[in-house]
Amino acid sequence: MKKIIYPRINVFPFSNLLAVLINIAIAYLVYMVTRVAFVLENWSLYSTGWDSLSFGDLLAGSLRFDTAAILYTNALWVVLMLLPVRAKERPWWHTMCKYIFVVINSLAAFLNLADAVYSQFTGRRTTATFFSEFSNEGNLGDILFTEIFNHWYFLLLFIVLVAAMVLFYVKPHSSLPTPHSSLPTHHSSLPTHHSSLITPHSSLPTPHSSLITHHSSLPTPHSSLITHHSSLKYYLTHSLALLLFVPLAIAGMRGGFTTAVRPITISNANQYVNNPTEAAIVLNTPFSLIRTIGKKPFADPHYMTTAEMDALYTPLHPSTQSLSHSATQPLKKNIVILIVESFGREYTGFFNRTLEGGTYKGFTPFLDSLAAHSLTFEYSFANGRKSIDGMPSILSSIPMFVEPFFVTSASLNDVSGIAGLLTAEGYSSAFFHGAENGSMGFQAFARTTGFQNYYGRTEYNADSRFGGDKDFDGTWAIWDEPFLQYYALTMSDMPQPFVTAVFTASSHHPYNIPDQYRKRYPEGKHKIYKCVQYTDNALRRFFETAKQQPWYDNTLFVITADHTNTVDHDEYRTSLGLFSVPIIFFDPSGELPRGMQTGVAQQIDIMPTLLSILGYDKPYIAFGKNLLADSTSNWAVNYCNDAYQYVEDSLLLLFDGQKPTALYNYVGDPLQKNNLLHSQQATYQTIVHRMALRLKAIIQSYMSRMTENQLIVR
Repeated sequence: MKKIIYPRINVFPFSNLLAVLINIAIAYLVYMVTRVAFVLENWSLYSTGWDSLSFGDLLAGSLRFDTAAILYTNALWVVLMLLPVRAKERPWWHTMCKYIFVVINSLAAFLNLADAVYSQFTGRRTTATFFSEFSNEGNLGDILFTEIFNHWYFLLLFIVLVAAMVLFYVKPHSSLPTPHSSLPTHHSSLPTHHSSLITPHSSLPTPHSSLITHHSSLPTPHSSLITHHSSLKYYLTHSLALLLFVPLAIAGMRGGFTTAVRPITISNANQYVNNPTEAAIVLNTPFSLIRTIGKKPFADPHYMTTAEMDALYTPLHPSTQSLSHSATQPLKKNIVILIVESFGREYTGFFNRTLEGGTYKGFTPFLDSLAAHSLTFEYSFANGRKSIDGMPSILSSIPMFVEPFFVTSASLNDVSGIAGLLTAEGYSSAFFHGAENGSMGFQAFARTTGFQNYYGRTEYNADSRFGGDKDFDGTWAIWDEPFLQYYALTMSDMPQPFVTAVFTASSHHPYNIPDQYRKRYPEGKHKIYKCVQYTDNALRRFFETAKQQPWYDNTLFVITADHTNTVDHDEYRTSLGLFSVPIIFFDPSGELPRGMQTGVAQQIDIMPTLLSILGYDKPYIAFGKNLLADSTSNWAVNYCNDAYQYVEDSLLLLFDGQKPTALYNYVGDPLQKNNLLHSQQATYQTIVHRMALRLKAIIQSYMSRMTENQLIVR
């Protein structure tokens, strides 16, 4: 069998330094290969704007973030390779270094490839809060195995990359002699018995040979100088290399050499791309994780004085007025909020009447029919891209800025929401989620914000009217159809008026539906489509049951999604389109206006709008607005890949936390192709200045209230 010869450098005393440089180049190559895989896996998201991206900028940004990640993760390995200690020049030492390098960079490759799949659901590279988000989940192993099976090509690529690192890793030449070469063997030092019999006198050295032997056993002054010079060169070379590595590593990790350069963060990726959604291309997952570990996501930016801020924006709502009743005689309507997993606006027919030339039908026939008899808005947006973003936005009017609110330390603040405010007014309240109790931290947040009761998988299984765990989907939760039936009937046992919310689960990865519906809703272009159709039918059956309940006519329903999911049309692939969700207010009594309203709605507007309808007359904190109030400003805000997005009327402003980076007319330019930021028209410059000031006031108000625990009225 042919022996594999691994690469080895023999350029003493520079072999260690050259080995470091070559192996670091291998790490760069691994990062680039996984980046290409990331882009190809998410090509549908990036293809629309790819032709307008600068390859030079993409390469420069990628190298900048890869340099930081490689130096963060390989610093220990480099130090072990460059230590100015001759004792390290042993084969076992460099074998140890080899496998440290391979393990570290294999983990980096795994994270990048895994994020190529997971980022489809979050719209960004994974950060350290991932571990908090899923700390209560026990099914991640099953999900990981399923995804490895579904994306087998990534597993194959991972194996190839690891094998390549093992095979092509370069070891330096050892400058120390081996024990075998430095000492004569026992066999060579003694004459054989046979030779001594043949020439007995040859075993005795002649005087001349003895002198020669004695002379050769002593080092010459010249060889001693060479050895000393070689050792000195070794120590100087390695010491200088290590001393040089330290400042270079610090500069690489910071993203620049000058002291004026702030350490790069995820937000710096936006300078290399045209759209915040594209920032994930130049980033890498190890960097995103490392730079967010232990970081406080909320800090007051101090853009302006408090008085200036309050004059531009305040989340303090002093009071609201009922549409048809006085504040002293508030309506006692029940409130039912349905948060439907992954139900992006794109999946509906009602909200996409002009899509595909007016022929697009969508996948939600029931929701379309309900929306036609409801209060809806021309443009409506989520305030986050994850389930844990949606719940605070919808139920407590708290948007997602930087990181999900309730996985940060700010979740320990005093927080309320629509449940807590209405419970204090005599409402009963309950939150429903068909997953394992405690899943996603929903139970804790529901209790924190004032829900009196929680109904999860445990409570569902205890109800003899239903099938218990026979209705479990095998991954996340009880199937939507039976759980929504349970939701409708359980509310009939609650005293009125009540406020409840349900979080569905079936239209979620891994995109399964019950066996009896597989033929009715076959696999479509995207796996989620069959789940959307199944959940839409589950909603239809929920309302059929609800109509038969005594509380139905006196109930105001709100239907929205927690976030968007798989997209298929270019209009929904933009940084703003990825936040497009339906927001539907349905009132069976007909007291609420019906029809699509001109304007902008967002999830954080739901709570203040409902409180206004109910005639709630006490002050409260909500970052959103009352959609039914007369207002000269229709606005929405969200956060995408370290960029704030501020919508006002037909314009979209992108802001990196320090300055505006883009301005689009998203109505006339839905693909966000024409950046108006540097337009020569004075009107646009005035608009940018005004929008930026308002957005700064919103950000500063949010951050200061988070850091100072001012999320309730005291």
